[in-house]
Amino acid sequence: MAKPLIQLAIDSLDFDQSVALADEAGPYVDILEIGTPCVKANGLKLVKELKKRFPDKLILADLKTMDAGEYEATPFYEAGADICTVLGVSGSATIEGVVNAAKANNAEAQVDLINVPDKAQCAKDSAGVGAQIIGIHTGLDAQAAGQTPFGDLSDIAGLGLDVKISVAGGIKPDTIQQVVDSGANIIVVGAAIYGASSPAAAAGEIRRLVDAA
Repeated sequence: MAKPLIQLAIDSLDFDQSVALADEAGPYVDILEIGTPCVKANGLKLVKELKKRFPDKLILADLKTMDAGEYEATPFYEAGADICTVLGVSGSATIEGVVNAAKANNAEAQVDLINVPDKAQCAKDSAGVGAQIIGIHTGLDAQAAGQTPFGDLSDIAGLGLDVKISVAGGIKPDTIQQVVDSGANIIVVGAAIYGASSPAAAAGEIRRLVDAA
């Protein structure tokens, strides 16, 4: 199995802070995620800026689309996003719309399973309509309640679907090995990097741990 990709979640509402974080930690990661709060505040402008600065990185727009999938995702793909996210709870028609927009732009669609009651069935259905990435996501509120993504990650990895599996939710250096062992293809790290005194050093340490796992 190939080494998992490292995804940096950028959640700042400030455009310049977002770019500065990408500049600092970008050399150590594979995917630059414009997180949902960030993409709402900065939109297409930040997608274009990061794609210009980091042509060798994948850019993910965490739209968490809930409706009008193709219509909403298309301008972000056209601006340079390599991946856009759609909520699993949105239903197959919306997911398929984002998949269609992704295909039209030689890009990928990721289905976020946050708050989906039957995650296994949603993952199967999403793969069936052509989604390339399934996102296991324990949100900030769920993390605060003590939840982790590891059980769901193992369940979805065990389905053997022809998709990549992304995992997000409180991942830090001492859980990297567990994430890799559970079968993740994409490891999303947010606060453990952007909350560190040196984001570059923190990202470098995550890189070292993933490469050594």
